[in-house]
Amino acid sequence: MSQRQWPEVWAGLEGTINRVGDRYFDQCARTGHRDRLGDLDLFAALGIKALRYPVLWEANTLANPFGVPFAHSDQQLARMQQLGLRPIVGLVHHGSGPRSTDLLDMGFADGLAQYAGLVAARYPWIQDYTPVNEPLTTARFSALYGHWYPHRADYASFARALIVQCRAIVLAMRAIRRVNPTARLIQTEDMGRTYSTAALAYQADFENMQRWLSFDLLCGHVTREHPFYERLLMSGIGADALAFFWEEPTPPDVVGLNYYVTSDRFLDERMERYPPASHGGNEHHCYADVEAVRAWPDGLTGHQALLEVAWQRYRHPVALTEVHLGCTREEQLRWLAEAWEAAHAARQRGADVHAITVWSLLGAFDWNSLVTTERGDYESGVFDIRSGTPRPTALAPMLQALATAGSYAHPVLATPGWWRRPNRLFGSEPTRHAAPASSAVEATSGPCLVIVGATGTLGQALARVCAIRGLTYKLLGRAELDIACEASVQACVERLAPWAIVNAAGYVRVDEAERDTERCFRENTTGPHVLARACAQRGLQLVTFSSDLVFNGAQRQPYVESDAAEPLNVYGRSKLEAERRVLSVMPSALVIRTGAFFGPWDCYNFLHHGLSALAEGREFVASHDMIVSPTYVPDLAHACLDLLIDGEQGVWHLTNMGAVTWVEFARRAAALTGLDGALVRGAPAAALGLLAPRPQFSALTSEHGCLLPTLDDALQRFVAARVVC
Repeated sequence: MSQRQWPEVWAGLEGTINRVGDRYFDQCARTGHRDRLGDLDLFAALGIKALRYPVLWEANTLANPFGVPFAHSDQQLARMQQLGLRPIVGLVHHGSGPRSTDLLDMGFADGLAQYAGLVAARYPWIQDYTPVNEPLTTARFSALYGHWYPHRADYASFARALIVQCRAIVLAMRAIRRVNPTARLIQTEDMGRTYSTAALAYQADFENMQRWLSFDLLCGHVTREHPFYERLLMSGIGADALAFFWEEPTPPDVVGLNYYVTSDRFLDERMERYPPASHGGNEHHCYADVEAVRAWPDGLTGHQALLEVAWQRYRHPVALTEVHLGCTREEQLRWLAEAWEAAHAARQRGADVHAITVWSLLGAFDWNSLVTTERGDYESGVFDIRSGTPRPTALAPMLQALATAGSYAHPVLATPGWWRRPNRLFGSEPTRHAAPASSAVEATSGPCLVIVGATGTLGQALARVCAIRGLTYKLLGRAELDIACEASVQACVERLAPWAIVNAAGYVRVDEAERDTERCFRENTTGPHVLARACAQRGLQLVTFSSDLVFNGAQRQPYVESDAAEPLNVYGRSKLEAERRVLSVMPSALVIRTGAFFGPWDCYNFLHHGLSALAEGREFVASHDMIVSPTYVPDLAHACLDLLIDGEQGVWHLTNMGAVTWVEFARRAAALTGLDGALVRGAPAAALGLLAPRPQFSALTSEHGCLLPTLDDALQRFVAARVVC
């Protein structure tokens, strides 16, 4: 396929600086990008043509956070110019400007225009601008819903905020074009469609007309004949303010469409079907406003339909300017693949689809709360920044392949995304705690993922999680695969032709291993070694699990991957020897150290035994002098699958963030379940009759970044989901 046959591939940084009360939330500061010039070299190496990049008004005026205005932008933009990376400069991204103005102030537009002129004069070589990102969406969140500053919640304020921002776009582009007459306006907007029941069709029609309003204003379409002209007048917008747009239109050079799986909405007056947080209404009806993809069988407009409608409406080049899904890794790949295929299909049907934009390169913080709090909830993108250095995820090679070759293949793409699967609808969708599909599921198309360890806690959990995530798998027990037998492994690999193997099998009885050394080493050391040889020979990926018991406990700070391992017991020695053998024959294998499992799906864990005793009014004894990092099994399963799909290798520590004694762990769980924590009695480990010596301190953390949530967060989810046996 020649490059002329596919759209350009752009990318973008989540650069939002939004204001909530008197606080500003700065995404580029939170991802650490401001302090890493080398990020741009990583981005350019992906082969992208352009980068949506923030040079934000607030960042260069709020007490000069970088010492002098533009100091950061000067450095970053100069490097982009050296790299041949075309910036699409954003000036306001969900913001309300400096403290001296806001979205209801007509002076906002003049102020932004002045700032835009300064930017254009400082960087006259820049051609592409987005003066205000998503003006209609920002007006809704700031002046109709009240989430962001200036925290209004009425239609008149919404209309004014929209007019102010669109006026700012026009004046900013005029100022820019006085410096660079050929500068282009790349205007973006979230473009979800609204669906409804028959009774609420009038409201859906209103929403579907309104979603085009920012583009209609800029194109000069909001004349006296426009369906929203009178509505805007009635909302306090003067006729002169509207005439400003049609007398001298400023149409986008590229109509940028931001479309998320949750952009489409469904309105339903049967509110009892939906959670209270979705309830709202208008002056005529009360109704629930929910994600259409979850409520309506046909409630997903899709990228192709949106591109074609926008092209037909404006006859200006169109682009997907944000393609992002905050979800598991394979779903992120599937969403991008669907957008890419849709852009091709729309082009084949005559639409001038200019580009698709992979969003966001460094991920984003706290968008699950609409950036109204600072909880630290991070969703990764093309790179994961939790180690302090951007780590490429599976999206990076996909983006690079699309940009340079126009296509990409991965086994996980054989299954459609969750938004295309029938069980996505309310009342039928799977949850993180759903029962697994049959262990006998075979691949229906393409290679499967083999999971070894059908009877164990981790193997069962991985199967459940694969079923939820739409990952075709085969869960095998010892009768189907003896991992320590080379012939058995070779026959299995030839029969199933998997793309990867996850080894969750092994000898787990730590105390019995002291007497059963031969069997322990066969299962925990020989087995992974045999699997690694087979995978290395066939170019398959391999994940195998190790333990916190490879450490001796002499230090008093959590162990990282590079710390020296010196196990105290047979079990720990079997795991450490497995690590060495596996990585010696297959350096690309992923070895995950973890420990202290607890999970909601079976009764074979410390917390289940403890809570069962407390529920019966019995005393429960636990060590008060051994410190561990407990690991919530569902979190572990999800994270290891993400790392597998990312192609990660070497040793990784995966535990929930936090270090506790066993007695403290039991008491925290008791408090959350309303049981009597006083019945949990602490005792020294030496008094518990344990045969195998244990390290007194085996808490883990990671040099690669902590991927699992906090222990407290995991405990709350465990209590809510656990099966009482």
